[in-house]
Amino acid sequence: MKITKLIIPVAGFGTRFLPVTKALPKEMLPILDKPAVQYIVEEAVASGIEDIILVTGQNKRAVEDHFDYNPELEDWLRHTRKTDQLKQIREIAQLANFIYVRQKGPYGNGTPILNARHLVGDEPFAVAWGDDLFFGRPPRLKQLITVFEKYQDPVLSAVAVTARETAKYGIVEGTEVEPGIYQISRLKEKPGPKRTTSRLAAIGSYILTPDIFTELEKTPLRDHELYLPDAIDRLLKRRTIYAKLIEGDYHDIGSKFGWLKANLSVAMTDRAVRPQLKSYLKKLL
Repeated sequence: MKITKLIIPVAGFGTRFLPVTKALPKEMLPILDKPAVQYIVEEAVASGIEDIILVTGQNKRAVEDHFDYNPELEDWLRHTRKTDQLKQIREIAQLANFIYVRQKGPYGNGTPILNARHLVGDEPFAVAWGDDLFFGRPPRLKQLITVFEKYQDPVLSAVAVTARETAKYGIVEGTEVEPGIYQISRLKEKPGPKRTTSRLAAIGSYILTPDIFTELEKTPLRDHELYLPDAIDRLLKRRTIYAKLIEGDYHDIGSKFGWLKANLSVAMTDRAVRPQLKSYLKKLL
């Protein structure tokens, strides 16, 4: 079955970026000249996704406004003959079918997935968090979809990490069934190098099957939160799950330094900005 739906949870508070995220959704923080969430949407569309389900919360109106038309701005751009910018902002609203759902239920990253159940139905679907950006060809989500189409089982995205970083991420243990594709035997939550020999971290994007909803309903809360990885771990006990080592550049923009690095990396690909940035960085160094 074709994967056509993507869930993007955007209801978080973004506390690591306060005070800017007091009023501005963290997903709207810019990576050069586009908000972070737009990169994820564009990646999804390039991967064949048609429906973007954004699970929102309080103070997330800016996300909805960004993917909508803005007649007043369009009229001004038309009046001032800024045709390139007019075309650019109109195309944002035409990228996909955008669906918005308010998050309801306990805290935790499992709740937004459960909230979108009625929109997904009995279809397999994709999930991507706003904190993780991948730049590669084919796109990260397309890589996951290709694995799903072959094996017809859930697929997690994975990246190689250092020994020290095994204490920061959920770690995948398993058998490599073909280059870059692993059949998972176990998921360990931030084990550290003494509790695992694996250097493969599960990063927040997935192709999931509808049976994950049943597992989410049965998953006990942990510290009053519902965790998607806990539900995936339950699902692993009764069906095969794979991990795909993603090919491309990965940026964890959930931290200030990661966000800054992503901005620098994207800026270095911009023909207008690159020469000025290189000159400025040389002066700083």
